[in-house]
Amino acid sequence: MISINHLNFRYNFHRPPVFTDFSLEIGDGQIIGLLGKNGTGKSTLLYLICGLLYDKKHSVSIDGIPSHERRPETLQRLFIVPEEFELPPISIRQYAKTHSGFYPNFSEKVLEDTLREFELSPDIHLGSLSMGQKKKAYISFALAAQTDYLLLDEPTNGLDIPSKSQFRKVVASQMTEQRTIIISTHQVHDVEMLTDRVVLLAEDRLLLDASLNDIAERLRFEVRPVGADLSDALYIEPSIAGTLVVAPANGFSDTTTVNLELLFNALTQNPEVVKTLTQPS
Repeated sequence: MISINHLNFRYNFHRPPVFTDFSLEIGDGQIIGLLGKNGTGKSTLLYLICGLLYDKKHSVSIDGIPSHERRPETLQRLFIVPEEFELPPISIRQYAKTHSGFYPNFSEKVLEDTLREFELSPDIHLGSLSMGQKKKAYISFALAAQTDYLLLDEPTNGLDIPSKSQFRKVVASQMTEQRTIIISTHQVHDVEMLTDRVVLLAEDRLLLDASLNDIAERLRFEVRPVGADLSDALYIEPSIAGTLVVAPANGFSDTTTVNLELLFNALTQNPEVVKTLTQPS
């Protein structure tokens, strides 16, 4: 369990707060889509969770242990893939040999299978890879570490369309009931088939925390013909196919597929959408 209790954080007094009285709990066995515009604190929140940043009151803990203590037994169960990173000019085999011993559940088979899914050889040399290939190699190692908590910051940046599909496949294949994966992204379309739960940040606060099932039960996502009745719409967006609409479910027996990109736009532009999702059933 990741617990964040009344977090207040800013980088210095000359900059506005990133989080003000921010609270959130994340249980096991979930893939969380951490969404928000650039600059809303997504990366900062991941660094706070893993203890690379901390507030004075030590408001963040993992299974009851304050993150800022960065105890080895906690770090063995945690892995973060930042948006930007450097890897040493060695082979992936050498890298794994050097670092895998820290992670008790590390799996060579998962590493090789994931690299293969990404169409990378287990003998690749990290110094000769493009940024996109380095990201796939590092994500492969992160998944092979088989930690209970995996934090991915903008993991699809730098990946082409086929690689994004491969990313979704490998993450889904390595998900377990004990594992928690948090994917921070502003490219919401890349993760909408993966996430169980949406956490949306806006400015210095939590705008939404809801499961995809709950969202589907409360909202409908439709494409309506031009000229159709839009009187019930909470949010509309023109498209080539017609008018994209977010509307209250209003007791419909069937549910529609959640369009995360449309939801993201609706939530950031119309507070009524938030009220619909957060009001008592």
